[in-house]
Amino acid sequence: MTSESFAQHFGGSLGCLASREISALATQLSRVPGLSAREREIAVDAASGALEAQLHRKLARMLLVEMSNARVKGRLKGATPQERWQDFLAISSKEEFWDALAVPYPTMRARVDVLVRNTLAASLRLAQRWAADRDALAALCGGGAGELTAISFGAGDTHCGGQTVAIVSCGGGKVVYKPRPVAVDAALHRFVTGIGERGGRSLWMRVPRVVDRGAYGWAEFIPHLYAANREELGSFYEGIGHWLAVLRVIGGVDFHAENLIAHGPTPVIVDCETLFAPRMPGKPSGYGDATDVAIQYVAGTVLATGLLPSRAKGLGWRGADVSGIGALPGQQPGMKAPDIVNAGTDEARIAMVPAGKRATMNHPSASPSLVDHWPAILRGFSTLSETLRALDRDGDLERMLAPFEDCRVRVVVRATEPYAEIARMLWHPVSLHDENAAKARAHDLFLRMAANVPMAPSDPQVIDAEIEDLLVGDIPYFSTVARDGALEGPGGTRWLVPGNLVEGALRRWREADLALEEVYMRAALVSAYMEDDWVPPDMPTRPAINRLGDLDVRRRRQAALVMEKLVSTAIRGRDGTVTWIAPILLTTGWTTQALSDDLYNGIAGIAVVAAAYLRECENGRADPVAGVEELLAGLTKGIDAFTERAWRVKNKQPLKVRPQPPGCYLGIGSQIWARLLLSELSAGAANGVERAVALAREELPEAVAADEINDVLKGSAGAIPALLALYAKTADPLYLRMAENVGDALCERAKREDGRAWWIYPAWPDGMGGFVHGVTGIGWALHRLADSSGQPRHREIAQAAFAFEDSLFDPQEKNWIDLRKLADAPKTAASWCHGAVGIGLARLDLDPELNHESTRHSLRHAAEATWKSGWGWNHCACHGDMSAWELIDAAVAAGEGPKDLTREDLLSFVLTGIEERGGASVMKDSFVPGLLPGAGGIAYQLLRADPAARLPSFLLPGKLHGDPGASRVQAAPGLAAI
Repeated sequence: MTSESFAQHFGGSLGCLASREISALATQLSRVPGLSAREREIAVDAASGALEAQLHRKLARMLLVEMSNARVKGRLKGATPQERWQDFLAISSKEEFWDALAVPYPTMRARVDVLVRNTLAASLRLAQRWAADRDALAALCGGGAGELTAISFGAGDTHCGGQTVAIVSCGGGKVVYKPRPVAVDAALHRFVTGIGERGGRSLWMRVPRVVDRGAYGWAEFIPHLYAANREELGSFYEGIGHWLAVLRVIGGVDFHAENLIAHGPTPVIVDCETLFAPRMPGKPSGYGDATDVAIQYVAGTVLATGLLPSRAKGLGWRGADVSGIGALPGQQPGMKAPDIVNAGTDEARIAMVPAGKRATMNHPSASPSLVDHWPAILRGFSTLSETLRALDRDGDLERMLAPFEDCRVRVVVRATEPYAEIARMLWHPVSLHDENAAKARAHDLFLRMAANVPMAPSDPQVIDAEIEDLLVGDIPYFSTVARDGALEGPGGTRWLVPGNLVEGALRRWREADLALEEVYMRAALVSAYMEDDWVPPDMPTRPAINRLGDLDVRRRRQAALVMEKLVSTAIRGRDGTVTWIAPILLTTGWTTQALSDDLYNGIAGIAVVAAAYLRECENGRADPVAGVEELLAGLTKGIDAFTERAWRVKNKQPLKVRPQPPGCYLGIGSQIWARLLLSELSAGAANGVERAVALAREELPEAVAADEINDVLKGSAGAIPALLALYAKTADPLYLRMAENVGDALCERAKREDGRAWWIYPAWPDGMGGFVHGVTGIGWALHRLADSSGQPRHREIAQAAFAFEDSLFDPQEKNWIDLRKLADAPKTAASWCHGAVGIGLARLDLDPELNHESTRHSLRHAAEATWKSGWGWNHCACHGDMSAWELIDAAVAAGEGPKDLTREDLLSFVLTGIEERGGASVMKDSFVPGLLPGAGGIAYQLLRADPAARLPSFLLPGKLHGDPGASRVQAAPGLAAI
């Protein structure tokens, strides 16, 4: 909700709320020694603007409600909606209008009065401090400060009675006013300088200089500058590594994109108050003890600094990456924010509309590319960590940290986003009408948060004080002197037990496994560019010499090595559950964390791998590996824990829970299919069908109703094969009817033109090709549904979807065009998720006997394109060799594969590549355990490579059974020809 928007729409209608107070401010400023008349005028204008913005943000919704009431009751004059809007503006700018609101909104005016007083008092305080400190700011300006020329509020949230950071412009340049102690900034500046001096080298990192005035201070203004060349880019990212090493030792957190400024080759941290963050014991997540161990571990590593890429999961920031070096252009979700629609008419209302892109200054170039520079970050972290270790061994580090003990630091007990959301709720007209009920609701929400967030206060008095701050427009602020550790919060409240935070941070750093943290750091860095628009970061690497022979022995060995790695790297809980920390794809995007429960890259997919491995061992087609049985038991227990936790949360009213997506790889469909697969593969998954039934009945309808994606991966199309699998397993016609309803909805959403059908994808409104995200996958699901239901409409839309894909076939490229049109990417794609592999497998699945020449054409072209450009990137199944192998193997078996290539040669290529590169996953140099993007899928496909294996393909969702050496279903006529 932008204050600029509301100010534009409502003009000066709120002026009567503060006119007397603003006049009083002007009088008070006239008594401030050292302020010129022009400076007083600037201070008044800046305060008025800041106040108007605050009031518009808080009261716009209420004003629109009152205008709607007046319109309905015929109280507005004017023949047109525009004239009635103007009449309401005139009415609302009068004092009597606001006096009358005391009945419907009894506490609103008192709260507004506090907000006005606080804002103007904070503005007066800034002007007084400017006048007193002007001469002392010469060092920050590069000369005399000179005359005040502008004040810009809004550089941060308001805290502690309306105080906020401000950018002050003057004749000598700009300075930053900080209404908090800045001793910690000065201490960090000295610390960074001292490390460089002790290490005998310059560090690519910087802290702005400050003028410390005790309760407040002034900081050097750092302008945003792009790096001049590649060398400066390298220096910048090495400096990020330096910062990560320093922040790790001093317990720095919350260093998001707005706290970092790129200044040529130097990353500058401009807000240093959140250092030496205390650690609290983790709260049980309900996902199992292994997940709790992983969550607690991540919270204490370099991943917690806020600098490394990560995706938000809640509230209005779902899927956003606001990290210090994240927030990459083109990789942010389509955010929405409340704003006024139909403005200028008496039918204006608040609605969620696409939000404008937030300008950030954290990147050193207009097109930042972490893929090119993450090694420099790792190098900077490693080398400076060694320097810090050396300082510690010599006894210098503890002495260098000692000055921080007397500094006041801020502790973020709750993220700003929940505060902002609850503040918005507290200023809603319903809350203004019944403030006590709104406060009770806010108290309950904060208490629920405290049950899940270790640092969040649970003391009722502290929560009440937080709410009181939000009622008058402030974000609650908690701070402490670092040697004390007990937090001082709003209203003089206290939270947490005392303890020396500097000593605690140093102790945890000494105990840290920095080499392991570097592994997770690498995973987080690489995950930054692993979005749906993924393209291979390197040129493909194929074996120079294909090693032939010993295929079965080698296949078994490589599969066993993967299982050994899964067993040895698992994080284990006391309750028997297991998990891993890895980069994974969630519905919000890629992030590095404990695994979720999905089939794509979560514990459900790895459970399927473990169950399949044990079955193949029983059949003599795999070599036994110690610990796989216990691994499967722990994974199964973890899957149950995820499901039970989701049901508990859902049934815990009044908290509304966002439904999971319905997809067959991420979402409810994924969980249903995984349960059914495990019931087929493992005798220990006795409750699999029962759980799948409960998920379909209780979770899937709501998930489908909320879906806006449509695709197989996480959208409604993925629900169809899951329901058909459940129908096949139970023979209950309910699940076929549910699948038909989903199919009907997909048909309704389809865009039709010239015999083609496609679906709008959030980032690509003109349609998307391919299996996982696009028309082939949706068409395949509808075709499968038509085979079971006999509904001609489903088959018709499926054929139209295939016609859309066929229209993308490029005869010169002999491949299908990739509609994502990514920069520096090939025109066509040849992977399972995007391109030839998924297209070929889907066409073959619908016509396994190759009864139609069009299927042969599709299979031949797909195999040729995959062999040419879809091989050698990595070994994962999502967009690597293990899915390419499945397609090309089927094509060779059908006589449509690359010339002179045998199935044995193909498998030897796979094995040789794995032996040379160690089974490279989607994340180069990072161990990814999951089924589609990682090691799990490599092991599973190696099991399927045995000619006698009867494991279903996981590249075609909903499969429960497999034929020897292939994944074939019934024939389905009518595929469009290329």
